[in-house]
Amino acid sequence: MTLQNNTSAPRRANEYDVAILGSGMAGGMLGAVLARNGVRVLLLDAGVHPRFAVGESTIPYTSGMTRIIADRYKVPELKPLSSHKGISRHVSRYCGQKQNFGFVYHREGASQNPEEINQLVVPSAIRTETHLFRQDIDSYLFNVAVKYGAVPRLNTRIADVDIDPDTGAVLRTDKGEEFRASYVVDGSGFRSPLAEKLELRETPTRACTHSRTLFTHMIGVQPFDKAPAAKAHQQPNPWHHGTLHHVFDGGWLWVIPFDNHADSINPLCSVGLTLDPRVFPKDDTPAQEEFDAFLGRFPEIAWQFRNAKAVRPWVSTGRLQYSAKQVVGERFCLTSHAAGFIDALYSRGLTNTMELVNALGWRLIAASRDGNWSLERFAYLEALQQGLFDFHDDLVYSSFVGFRDFELWNAVNRTWMLGTMLGNVMLEDAYYRFTRSGNTNVFRELEDSTLPGSPLPVSDGFNAMSKLTRELCQAVDESQLAPHAAAQQILDCIRDADFVAPSFRLGLRDTRCFNMSPGKMAKNAVWCRRDAPPEIGPRMINASKGLVRMRLIGG
Repeated sequence: MTLQNNTSAPRRANEYDVAILGSGMAGGMLGAVLARNGVRVLLLDAGVHPRFAVGESTIPYTSGMTRIIADRYKVPELKPLSSHKGISRHVSRYCGQKQNFGFVYHREGASQNPEEINQLVVPSAIRTETHLFRQDIDSYLFNVAVKYGAVPRLNTRIADVDIDPDTGAVLRTDKGEEFRASYVVDGSGFRSPLAEKLELRETPTRACTHSRTLFTHMIGVQPFDKAPAAKAHQQPNPWHHGTLHHVFDGGWLWVIPFDNHADSINPLCSVGLTLDPRVFPKDDTPAQEEFDAFLGRFPEIAWQFRNAKAVRPWVSTGRLQYSAKQVVGERFCLTSHAAGFIDALYSRGLTNTMELVNALGWRLIAASRDGNWSLERFAYLEALQQGLFDFHDDLVYSSFVGFRDFELWNAVNRTWMLGTMLGNVMLEDAYYRFTRSGNTNVFRELEDSTLPGSPLPVSDGFNAMSKLTRELCQAVDESQLAPHAAAQQILDCIRDADFVAPSFRLGLRDTRCFNMSPGKMAKNAVWCRRDAPPEIGPRMINASKGLVRMRLIGG
Protein backbone atom coordinates (compact mmCIF):
# COMPACT_ATOMS: atom_id res chain seq x y z
CA MET A 1 0.00 0.00 0.00
CA THR A 2 1.56 3.31 -1.11
CA LEU A 3 1.12 6.06 1.48
CA GLN A 4 0.83 9.76 0.96
CA ASN A 5 -0.18 12.80 2.95
CA ASN A 6 -3.32 14.63 1.97
CA THR A 7 -2.11 18.22 1.95
CA SER A 8 -3.92 19.53 -1.11
CA ALA A 9 -7.41 20.97 -1.21
CA PRO A 10 -10.30 18.91 -2.62
CA ARG A 11 -10.59 18.96 -6.40
CA ARG A 12 -13.82 20.95 -6.10
CA ALA A 13 -15.17 22.92 -3.19
CA ASN A 14 -17.24 20.79 -0.81
CA GLU A 15 -16.52 17.58 -2.74
CA TYR A 16 -14.80 14.67 -0.98
CA ASP A 17 -14.00 10.99 -1.25
CA VAL A 18 -15.40 10.17 2.18
CA ALA A 19 -17.67 12.11 4.51
CA ILE A 20 -17.59 10.93 8.13
CA LEU A 21 -20.50 11.84 10.39
CA GLY A 22 -19.28 12.07 13.97
CA SER A 23 -15.78 12.84 15.26
CA GLY A 24 -15.64 10.60 18.31
CA MET A 25 -13.36 7.57 18.59
CA ALA A 26 -14.56 5.97 15.36
CA GLY A 27 -14.70 9.13 13.29
CA GLY A 28 -11.47 10.62 14.58
CA MET A 29 -9.42 7.45 14.14
CA LEU A 30 -10.89 6.58 10.75
CA GLY A 31 -10.42 10.17 9.61
CA ALA A 32 -6.76 10.05 10.61
CA VAL A 33 -6.23 6.71 8.83
CA LEU A 34 -7.85 7.88 5.61
CA ALA A 35 -6.33 11.35 5.47
CA ARG A 36 -2.85 9.95 6.18
CA ASN A 37 -3.28 7.75 3.12
CA GLY A 38 -4.34 10.45 0.71
CA VAL A 39 -8.13 10.16 0.95
CA ARG A 40 -10.05 13.44 0.76
CA VAL A 41 -11.97 13.36 4.05
CA LEU A 42 -14.72 15.58 5.43
CA LEU A 43 -15.13 15.18 9.20
CA LEU A 44 -18.52 16.45 10.33
CA ASP A 45 -19.90 16.72 13.84
CA ALA A 46 -22.95 18.38 15.38
CA GLY A 47 -20.92 19.14 18.53
CA VAL A 48 -17.47 20.42 19.43
CA HIS A 49 -14.40 19.19 21.31
CA PRO A 50 -13.65 18.66 24.14
CA ARG A 51 -16.81 16.93 25.32
CA PHE A 52 -17.99 14.28 27.75
CA ALA A 53 -18.28 10.70 26.52
CA VAL A 54 -18.47 7.23 28.05
CA GLY A 55 -16.94 4.06 26.72
CA GLU A 56 -13.87 4.52 28.86
CA SER A 57 -12.42 1.11 29.62
CA THR A 58 -10.12 -0.75 27.22
CA ILE A 59 -9.39 -4.47 26.97
CA PRO A 60 -6.22 -6.08 25.55
CA TYR A 61 -7.94 -6.57 22.20
CA THR A 62 -8.63 -2.81 22.03
CA SER A 63 -4.99 -1.95 22.61
CA GLY A 64 -3.78 -4.65 20.24
CA MET A 65 -6.07 -3.45 17.47
CA THR A 66 -4.96 0.15 18.02
CA ARG A 67 -1.35 -0.95 17.58
CA ILE A 68 -2.26 -2.77 14.38
CA ILE A 69 -4.09 0.25 12.94
CA ALA A 70 -1.17 2.55 13.79
CA ASP A 71 1.37 0.33 12.01
CA ARG A 72 -0.81 -0.99 9.18
CA TYR A 73 -1.89 2.48 8.11
CA LYS A 74 1.33 4.30 9.06
CA VAL A 75 -0.24 6.69 11.58
CA PRO A 76 2.42 6.83 14.34
CA GLU A 77 0.34 9.22 16.45
CA LEU A 78 -2.06 6.35 17.15
CA LYS A 79 0.64 4.12 18.65
CA PRO A 80 0.67 5.83 22.10
CA LEU A 81 -3.03 5.00 22.46
CA SER A 82 -2.16 1.28 22.47
CA SER A 83 -0.73 1.35 26.00
CA HIS A 84 -1.32 3.04 29.33
CA LYS A 85 2.30 4.16 29.41
CA GLY A 86 2.03 5.70 25.95
CA ILE A 87 -1.16 7.56 26.81
CA SER A 88 0.24 8.94 30.07
CA ARG A 89 3.47 10.09 28.43
CA HIS A 90 2.23 11.42 25.11
CA VAL A 91 -1.53 12.06 25.19
CA SER A 92 -3.08 12.73 28.60
CA ARG A 93 -2.33 12.38 32.30
CA TYR A 94 -6.06 12.42 32.99
CA CYS A 95 -6.48 8.70 32.23
CA GLY A 96 -6.41 5.84 34.74
CA GLN A 97 -4.65 2.49 34.66
CA LYS A 98 -6.43 -0.82 34.19
CA GLN A 99 -4.62 -3.84 35.58
CA ASN A 100 -7.68 -6.03 36.09
CA PHE A 101 -11.34 -6.71 35.42
CA GLY A 102 -12.94 -7.12 38.84
CA PHE A 103 -16.38 -8.47 39.78
CA VAL A 104 -17.88 -8.48 43.30
CA TYR A 105 -21.20 -10.30 43.74
CA HIS A 106 -23.85 -8.87 46.08
CA ARG A 107 -27.19 -10.00 47.43
CA GLU A 108 -29.66 -7.43 48.65
CA GLY A 109 -30.15 -7.69 52.40
CA ALA A 110 -27.18 -10.03 52.92
CA SER A 111 -23.51 -9.52 53.72
CA GLN A 112 -21.16 -9.88 50.79
CA ASN A 113 -19.63 -13.35 50.71
CA PRO A 114 -15.84 -12.91 50.28
CA GLU A 115 -15.75 -16.13 48.24
CA GLU A 116 -18.12 -14.66 45.66
CA ILE A 117 -15.68 -12.60 43.67
CA ASN A 118 -14.12 -12.91 40.22
CA GLN A 119 -11.11 -11.21 38.73
CA LEU A 120 -9.15 -11.43 35.50
CA VAL A 121 -5.74 -9.82 35.83
CA VAL A 122 -4.09 -8.28 32.78
CA PRO A 123 -0.72 -10.09 32.52
CA SER A 124 2.12 -8.07 34.01
CA ALA A 125 4.09 -8.74 30.81
CA ILE A 126 1.90 -6.24 28.96
CA ARG A 127 -0.16 -4.03 31.31
CA THR A 128 -1.38 -1.98 28.39
CA GLU A 129 -4.93 -1.22 29.48
CA THR A 130 -6.34 2.17 30.33
CA HIS A 131 -9.33 4.00 31.73
CA LEU A 132 -9.74 6.58 29.00
CA PHE A 133 -10.73 10.13 29.87
CA ARG A 134 -12.60 10.34 26.64
CA GLN A 135 -12.72 14.08 26.16
CA ASP A 136 -8.92 14.10 25.94
CA ILE A 137 -8.66 11.00 23.75
CA ASP A 138 -11.39 12.06 21.33
CA SER A 139 -9.90 15.54 20.97
CA TYR A 140 -6.48 14.04 20.32
CA LEU A 141 -7.79 11.77 17.56
CA PHE A 142 -9.75 14.59 15.99
CA ASN A 143 -6.66 16.77 15.87
CA VAL A 144 -4.54 13.97 14.37
CA ALA A 145 -7.11 13.61 11.59
CA VAL A 146 -7.03 17.33 10.92
CA LYS A 147 -3.22 17.34 10.98
CA TYR A 148 -3.18 14.87 8.08
CA GLY A 149 -5.64 16.87 6.03
CA ALA A 150 -9.16 15.87 7.06
CA VAL A 151 -11.41 18.92 6.65
CA PRO A 152 -13.14 19.61 9.98
CA ARG A 153 -16.67 20.93 10.25
CA LEU A 154 -17.70 21.00 13.89
CA ASN A 155 -20.98 22.40 15.15
CA THR A 156 -22.46 21.29 11.82
CA ARG A 157 -25.66 19.26 11.93
CA ILE A 158 -26.57 17.12 8.92
CA ALA A 159 -30.29 17.36 8.30
CA ASP A 160 -30.58 15.21 5.18
CA VAL A 161 -28.55 12.79 3.06
CA ASP A 162 -29.38 11.74 -0.51
CA ILE A 163 -27.45 8.80 -1.94
CA ASP A 164 -27.08 7.88 -5.60
CA PRO A 165 -25.42 4.46 -6.11
CA ASP A 166 -23.65 5.75 -9.21
CA THR A 167 -22.39 9.14 -8.07
CA GLY A 168 -22.33 9.16 -4.27
CA ALA A 169 -24.01 11.27 -1.61
CA VAL A 170 -25.22 14.80 -1.14
CA LEU A 171 -25.29 15.92 2.50
CA ARG A 172 -27.29 18.96 3.56
CA THR A 173 -26.93 20.79 6.85
CA ASP A 174 -29.74 22.32 8.87
CA LYS A 175 -28.49 25.71 7.60
CA GLY A 176 -28.78 24.79 3.92
CA GLU A 177 -25.12 24.09 3.15
CA GLU A 178 -24.34 21.15 0.84
CA PHE A 179 -21.43 18.70 0.69
CA ARG A 180 -20.77 15.92 -1.79
CA ALA A 181 -18.91 12.69 -1.11
CA SER A 182 -18.32 9.44 -2.92
CA TYR A 183 -18.98 7.51 0.30
CA VAL A 184 -20.55 8.23 3.69
CA VAL A 185 -19.47 6.67 6.98
CA ASP A 186 -21.99 7.32 9.73
CA GLY A 187 -20.34 7.18 13.15
CA SER A 188 -22.79 9.49 14.86
CA GLY A 189 -24.32 6.94 17.26
CA PHE A 190 -27.92 6.16 18.09
CA ARG A 191 -29.30 9.26 16.34
CA SER A 192 -27.74 8.23 13.05
CA PRO A 193 -29.02 10.42 10.19
CA LEU A 194 -28.62 7.52 7.76
CA ALA A 195 -30.41 5.02 9.98
CA GLU A 196 -33.30 7.45 10.25
CA LYS A 197 -33.40 8.49 6.60
CA LEU A 198 -33.13 4.94 5.24
CA GLU A 199 -35.30 3.39 8.01
CA LEU A 200 -32.58 0.92 8.99
CA ARG A 201 -33.51 0.40 12.65
CA GLU A 202 -34.98 -2.94 13.72
CA THR A 203 -38.21 -2.28 15.59
CA PRO A 204 -38.27 -3.95 17.97
CA THR A 205 -34.60 -4.74 18.29
CA ARG A 206 -33.61 -8.40 18.01
CA ALA A 207 -31.39 -8.04 21.11
CA CYS A 208 -32.27 -10.36 23.99
CA THR A 209 -30.39 -8.21 26.52
CA HIS A 210 -32.65 -5.77 28.34
CA SER A 211 -30.99 -2.94 30.28
CA ARG A 212 -30.96 0.77 30.97
CA THR A 213 -28.34 2.89 32.69
CA LEU A 214 -27.62 6.08 34.61
CA PHE A 215 -24.09 7.47 34.73
CA THR A 216 -21.90 10.42 35.60
CA HIS A 217 -18.40 11.40 36.72
CA MET A 218 -17.83 11.71 40.45
CA ILE A 219 -15.25 13.00 42.86
CA GLY A 220 -14.56 11.44 46.23
CA VAL A 221 -15.20 7.78 45.29
CA GLN A 222 -13.22 5.62 47.73
CA PRO A 223 -11.15 2.58 46.64
CA PHE A 224 -13.25 -0.49 47.37
CA ASP A 225 -10.13 -2.24 48.70
CA LYS A 226 -10.53 -0.13 51.85
CA ALA A 227 -14.18 -1.08 52.34
CA PRO A 228 -15.08 -3.34 55.30
CA ALA A 229 -16.67 -5.81 52.86
CA ALA A 230 -13.36 -6.18 50.99
CA LYS A 231 -11.11 -6.94 53.96
CA ALA A 232 -11.48 -10.72 53.51
CA HIS A 233 -11.09 -10.66 49.72
CA GLN A 234 -8.10 -12.53 48.35
CA GLN A 235 -8.10 -11.39 44.73
CA PRO A 236 -4.66 -11.24 43.02
CA ASN A 237 -4.73 -7.51 42.20
CA PRO A 238 -6.23 -4.49 44.04
CA TRP A 239 -9.76 -3.68 42.90
CA HIS A 240 -8.83 -0.01 42.57
CA HIS A 241 -6.14 -0.81 40.00
CA GLY A 242 -8.74 -1.85 37.45
CA THR A 243 -12.38 -1.67 36.36
CA LEU A 244 -14.64 -2.78 39.20
CA HIS A 245 -18.07 -4.26 38.52
CA HIS A 246 -20.49 -4.69 41.43
CA VAL A 247 -22.94 -7.34 40.16
CA PHE A 248 -26.32 -8.34 41.60
CA ASP A 249 -29.63 -9.82 40.53
CA GLY A 250 -30.95 -7.37 37.97
CA GLY A 251 -27.84 -5.45 37.01
CA TRP A 252 -24.35 -4.18 37.64
CA LEU A 253 -22.55 -1.01 38.68
CA TRP A 254 -19.27 0.16 37.16
CA VAL A 255 -16.49 2.02 38.94
CA ILE A 256 -13.77 3.32 36.59
CA PRO A 257 -11.21 5.46 38.45
CA PHE A 258 -9.00 7.94 36.62
CA ASP A 259 -6.92 8.69 39.75
CA ASN A 260 -5.52 5.21 40.46
CA HIS A 261 -1.82 5.75 39.72
CA ALA A 262 0.84 8.23 40.78
CA ASP A 263 1.10 10.05 37.43
CA SER A 264 -2.60 10.88 37.14
CA ILE A 265 -3.73 14.47 37.69
CA ASN A 266 -7.42 13.62 37.39
CA PRO A 267 -9.42 13.21 40.63
CA LEU A 268 -12.54 11.94 38.86
CA CYS A 269 -14.14 8.50 38.66
CA SER A 270 -16.66 7.27 36.10
CA VAL A 271 -19.69 5.68 37.76
CA GLY A 272 -22.63 3.98 36.10
CA LEU A 273 -25.54 1.89 37.32
CA THR A 274 -26.99 -0.49 34.73
CA LEU A 275 -30.31 -2.13 35.50
CA ASP A 276 -32.78 -4.54 33.92
CA PRO A 277 -35.92 -2.36 33.71
CA ARG A 278 -38.07 -5.46 34.19
CA VAL A 279 -36.51 -5.81 37.65
CA PHE A 280 -35.89 -2.12 38.34
CA PRO A 281 -38.60 -0.23 36.38
CA LYS A 282 -37.77 3.28 35.24
CA ASP A 283 -39.99 6.08 36.55
CA ASP A 284 -39.71 9.85 36.97
CA THR A 285 -37.33 9.68 39.92
CA PRO A 286 -34.30 11.94 39.31
CA ALA A 287 -31.14 9.95 38.61
CA GLN A 288 -29.30 11.05 41.75
CA GLU A 289 -32.25 10.04 43.90
CA GLU A 290 -32.51 6.69 42.14
CA PHE A 291 -28.80 6.08 42.64
CA ASP A 292 -29.03 6.98 46.32
CA ALA A 293 -32.05 4.71 46.78
CA PHE A 294 -30.16 1.86 45.15
CA LEU A 295 -27.22 2.37 47.51
CA GLY A 296 -29.66 2.22 50.41
CA ARG A 297 -30.54 -1.32 49.32
CA PHE A 298 -26.85 -2.34 49.03
CA PRO A 299 -25.01 -0.69 51.94
CA GLU A 300 -21.75 -2.55 51.29
CA ILE A 301 -21.61 -0.98 47.84
CA ALA A 302 -22.70 2.35 49.34
CA TRP A 303 -19.54 2.53 51.49
CA GLN A 304 -17.54 3.36 48.38
CA PHE A 305 -19.75 6.41 47.68
CA ARG A 306 -20.26 7.82 51.19
CA ASN A 307 -18.24 10.97 50.35
CA ALA A 308 -18.79 10.97 46.59
CA LYS A 309 -20.40 13.79 44.63
CA ALA A 310 -21.39 13.99 40.98
CA VAL A 311 -19.45 16.70 39.15
CA ARG A 312 -21.62 16.75 36.05
CA PRO A 313 -25.31 16.13 35.38
CA TRP A 314 -26.41 12.51 35.48
CA VAL A 315 -27.49 10.86 32.24
CA SER A 316 -30.41 8.46 32.61
CA THR A 317 -31.37 6.38 29.60
CA GLY A 318 -34.25 4.26 28.48
CA ARG A 319 -33.55 0.82 27.11
CA LEU A 320 -29.98 0.75 25.80
CA GLN A 321 -30.37 -1.89 23.11
CA TYR A 322 -30.94 -0.93 19.50
CA SER A 323 -29.97 -2.59 16.26
CA ALA A 324 -30.08 -2.19 12.49
CA LYS A 325 -31.44 -4.60 9.92
CA GLN A 326 -28.79 -3.29 7.52
CA VAL A 327 -25.55 -1.43 8.23
CA VAL A 328 -23.87 -1.40 4.80
CA GLY A 329 -25.47 -0.25 1.55
CA GLU A 330 -24.67 1.48 -1.69
CA ARG A 331 -22.13 4.19 -0.84
CA PHE A 332 -22.59 4.06 2.96
CA CYS A 333 -21.64 2.22 6.15
CA LEU A 334 -22.80 2.67 9.72
CA THR A 335 -20.02 2.15 12.28
CA SER A 336 -20.56 0.20 15.48
CA HIS A 337 -22.54 2.63 17.66
CA ALA A 338 -24.55 3.96 14.75
CA ALA A 339 -25.30 0.36 13.79
CA GLY A 340 -26.34 -0.88 17.22
CA PHE A 341 -25.54 -1.22 20.90
CA ILE A 342 -25.96 -3.85 23.61
CA ASP A 343 -24.49 -2.82 26.98
CA ALA A 344 -21.22 -1.47 28.40
CA LEU A 345 -20.58 -4.78 30.19
CA TYR A 346 -17.17 -6.22 29.21
CA SER A 347 -16.08 -3.00 27.48
CA ARG A 348 -16.73 -4.30 23.98
CA GLY A 349 -17.84 -0.99 22.46
CA LEU A 350 -14.37 0.40 21.79
CA THR A 351 -13.15 -2.99 20.58
CA ASN A 352 -15.97 -3.23 18.04
CA THR A 353 -15.17 0.32 16.91
CA MET A 354 -11.52 -0.59 16.28
CA GLU A 355 -12.57 -3.71 14.37
CA LEU A 356 -14.62 -1.55 12.03
CA VAL A 357 -11.91 1.08 11.53
CA ASN A 358 -9.40 -1.63 10.64
CA ALA A 359 -11.68 -3.46 8.21
CA LEU A 360 -13.13 -0.31 6.65
CA GLY A 361 -9.88 1.64 6.32
CA TRP A 362 -8.17 -0.31 3.55
CA ARG A 363 -11.37 -0.66 1.57
CA LEU A 364 -12.00 3.08 1.53
CA ILE A 365 -8.36 3.82 0.65
CA ALA A 366 -8.52 1.37 -2.26
CA ALA A 367 -11.87 2.76 -3.45
CA SER A 368 -10.57 6.32 -3.41
CA ARG A 369 -7.77 5.22 -5.75
CA ASP A 370 -9.54 2.94 -8.19
CA GLY A 371 -13.03 4.46 -8.07
CA ASN A 372 -14.69 1.15 -7.20
CA TRP A 373 -17.25 1.98 -4.49
CA SER A 374 -19.32 -1.13 -5.18
CA LEU A 375 -21.40 -2.73 -2.47
CA GLU A 376 -19.50 -5.98 -3.02
CA ARG A 377 -16.24 -4.41 -1.80
CA PHE A 378 -17.81 -3.46 1.53
CA ALA A 379 -20.12 -6.46 2.04
CA TYR A 380 -17.88 -8.09 4.67
CA LEU A 381 -18.57 -5.19 7.04
CA GLU A 382 -22.25 -6.16 7.16
CA ALA A 383 -21.45 -9.68 8.33
CA LEU A 384 -18.79 -8.44 10.74
CA GLN A 385 -20.93 -5.85 12.49
CA GLN A 386 -23.99 -8.06 12.74
CA GLY A 387 -21.80 -10.87 14.06
CA LEU A 388 -20.18 -8.63 16.68
CA PHE A 389 -23.62 -7.46 17.78
CA ASP A 390 -25.06 -10.97 18.12
CA PHE A 391 -22.04 -12.43 19.89
CA HIS A 392 -22.03 -9.63 22.45
CA ASP A 393 -25.78 -9.88 22.93
CA ASP A 394 -25.53 -13.60 23.66
CA LEU A 395 -22.77 -13.01 26.22
CA VAL A 396 -24.43 -10.10 28.01
CA TYR A 397 -27.85 -11.76 28.00
CA SER A 398 -26.28 -14.87 29.55
CA SER A 399 -24.52 -12.71 32.11
CA PHE A 400 -27.71 -10.95 33.22
CA VAL A 401 -29.35 -14.36 33.67
CA GLY A 402 -26.23 -15.40 35.59
CA PHE A 403 -26.51 -12.38 37.90
CA ARG A 404 -29.50 -14.09 39.51
CA ASP A 405 -27.34 -16.81 41.05
CA PHE A 406 -23.63 -16.66 41.86
CA GLU A 407 -22.92 -20.23 40.78
CA LEU A 408 -24.27 -19.57 37.30
CA TRP A 409 -22.59 -16.18 37.10
CA ASN A 410 -19.31 -17.78 38.22
CA ALA A 411 -19.54 -20.19 35.26
CA VAL A 412 -20.70 -17.67 32.64
CA ASN A 413 -17.86 -15.37 33.67
CA ARG A 414 -15.36 -18.05 32.54
CA THR A 415 -16.77 -18.03 29.02
CA TRP A 416 -16.16 -14.28 28.87
CA MET A 417 -12.62 -14.75 30.23
CA LEU A 418 -11.84 -17.30 27.55
CA GLY A 419 -13.23 -15.16 24.75
CA THR A 420 -11.23 -12.15 25.95
CA MET A 421 -7.95 -14.05 26.33
CA LEU A 422 -8.16 -16.23 23.23
CA GLY A 423 -9.49 -13.47 21.01
CA ASN A 424 -6.44 -11.45 21.91
CA VAL A 425 -4.26 -14.43 20.96
CA MET A 426 -5.74 -14.32 17.43
CA LEU A 427 -4.91 -10.64 17.14
CA GLU A 428 -1.40 -10.81 18.59
CA ASP A 429 -0.54 -13.77 16.37
CA ALA A 430 -1.48 -11.74 13.29
CA TYR A 431 0.45 -8.72 14.52
CA TYR A 432 3.54 -10.82 15.23
CA ARG A 433 3.49 -12.26 11.71
CA PHE A 434 3.00 -8.77 10.28
CA THR A 435 6.02 -7.40 12.17
CA ARG A 436 8.10 -10.27 10.81
CA SER A 437 6.97 -9.98 7.19
CA GLY A 438 5.49 -6.52 6.70
CA ASN A 439 2.74 -8.22 4.72
CA THR A 440 -0.72 -6.80 5.39
CA ASN A 441 -2.32 -9.95 4.00
CA VAL A 442 -2.10 -11.43 7.51
CA PHE A 443 -4.87 -9.03 8.47
CA ARG A 444 -6.93 -9.97 5.42
CA GLU A 445 -6.70 -13.57 6.68
CA LEU A 446 -8.56 -12.52 9.84
CA GLU A 447 -11.52 -11.65 7.63
CA ASP A 448 -11.61 -15.12 6.08
CA SER A 449 -14.08 -16.61 8.53
CA THR A 450 -17.45 -18.29 8.52
CA LEU A 451 -18.11 -16.78 11.96
CA PRO A 452 -17.37 -13.05 11.71
CA GLY A 453 -17.82 -11.42 15.09
CA SER A 454 -16.62 -14.40 17.10
CA PRO A 455 -13.43 -13.67 19.06
CA LEU A 456 -12.11 -17.14 18.19
CA PRO A 457 -13.66 -18.17 14.86
CA VAL A 458 -10.99 -20.86 14.24
CA SER A 459 -12.13 -23.01 17.18
CA ASP A 460 -15.27 -25.10 16.79
CA GLY A 461 -15.00 -26.00 20.46
CA PHE A 462 -15.02 -22.39 21.62
CA ASN A 463 -18.00 -21.47 19.50
CA ALA A 464 -19.88 -24.58 20.64
CA MET A 465 -19.20 -23.55 24.25
CA SER A 466 -20.56 -20.06 23.57
CA LYS A 467 -23.70 -21.52 21.99
CA LEU A 468 -24.17 -23.97 24.87
CA THR A 469 -23.84 -21.17 27.43
CA ARG A 470 -26.48 -19.12 25.67
CA GLU A 471 -28.88 -22.07 25.42
CA LEU A 472 -28.42 -23.09 29.06
CA CYS A 473 -29.00 -19.55 30.28
CA GLN A 474 -32.12 -19.29 28.15
CA ALA A 475 -33.38 -22.52 29.75
CA VAL A 476 -32.75 -21.00 33.20
CA ASP A 477 -34.48 -17.79 32.11
CA GLU A 478 -37.52 -19.81 31.07
CA SER A 479 -37.50 -21.80 34.34
CA GLN A 480 -36.73 -25.04 32.51
CA LEU A 481 -33.38 -25.62 34.24
CA ALA A 482 -31.94 -24.88 37.69
CA PRO A 483 -29.08 -22.33 37.74
CA HIS A 484 -26.71 -24.73 39.52
CA ALA A 485 -27.32 -27.43 36.90
CA ALA A 486 -26.60 -24.98 34.09
CA ALA A 487 -23.46 -23.80 35.85
CA GLN A 488 -22.13 -27.32 36.18
CA GLN A 489 -22.71 -28.08 32.50
CA ILE A 490 -20.79 -24.94 31.49
CA LEU A 491 -17.87 -25.79 33.78
CA ASP A 492 -17.84 -29.40 32.53
CA CYS A 493 -17.69 -28.12 28.96
CA ILE A 494 -14.73 -25.87 29.80
CA ARG A 495 -12.94 -28.60 31.73
CA ASP A 496 -13.19 -30.99 28.78
CA ALA A 497 -12.37 -28.38 26.11
CA ASP A 498 -9.38 -28.98 23.88
CA PHE A 499 -8.82 -25.25 23.35
CA VAL A 500 -8.12 -24.49 27.04
CA ALA A 501 -4.81 -25.31 28.69
CA PRO A 502 -5.50 -27.66 31.65
CA SER A 503 -3.08 -25.64 33.78
CA PHE A 504 -5.53 -22.72 33.65
CA ARG A 505 -8.02 -24.79 35.72
CA LEU A 506 -10.87 -22.64 34.40
CA GLY A 507 -13.25 -25.59 34.42
CA LEU A 508 -13.04 -25.79 38.21
CA ARG A 509 -15.59 -23.92 40.29
CA ASP A 510 -13.06 -22.40 42.67
CA THR A 511 -10.89 -20.81 39.97
CA ARG A 512 -12.80 -17.60 40.45
CA CYS A 513 -9.79 -15.37 39.79
CA PHE A 514 -7.24 -15.79 37.04
CA ASN A 515 -3.75 -14.32 36.89
CA MET A 516 -1.41 -15.38 34.08
CA SER A 517 1.63 -15.86 36.29
CA PRO A 518 5.08 -16.79 34.89
CA GLY A 519 4.46 -20.36 36.09
CA LYS A 520 1.19 -20.59 34.16
CA MET A 521 2.87 -19.09 31.12
CA ALA A 522 5.60 -21.74 31.22
CA LYS A 523 3.08 -24.58 31.53
CA ASN A 524 1.00 -23.07 28.77
CA ALA A 525 4.02 -22.94 26.48
CA VAL A 526 4.60 -26.68 26.97
CA TRP A 527 0.92 -27.40 26.30
CA CYS A 528 1.02 -25.27 23.14
CA ARG A 529 3.85 -27.33 21.72
CA ARG A 530 2.67 -30.78 22.81
CA ASP A 531 -1.09 -30.97 23.22
CA ALA A 532 -2.87 -27.86 21.93
CA PRO A 533 -5.00 -28.13 18.78
CA PRO A 534 -3.16 -26.98 15.65
CA GLU A 535 -5.42 -23.95 15.29
CA ILE A 536 -4.52 -22.79 18.83
CA GLY A 537 -0.96 -23.81 19.76
CA PRO A 538 1.06 -22.02 17.04
CA ARG A 539 -1.03 -18.87 17.44
CA MET A 540 -0.39 -18.80 21.19
CA ILE A 541 3.34 -19.25 20.66
CA ASN A 542 3.48 -16.40 18.15
CA ALA A 543 1.35 -14.17 20.38
CA SER A 544 3.66 -14.81 23.33
CA LYS A 545 6.75 -14.03 21.26
CA GLY A 546 5.21 -10.81 20.04
CA LEU A 547 4.17 -9.64 23.50
CA VAL A 548 7.60 -10.39 24.92
CA ARG A 549 9.17 -8.46 22.05
CA MET A 550 6.82 -5.53 22.65
CA ARG A 551 7.71 -5.53 26.33
CA LEU A 552 11.46 -5.57 25.59
CA ILE A 553 11.29 -2.63 23.19
CA GLY A 554 9.01 -0.69 25.51
CA GLY A 555 5.91 -0.78 23.33
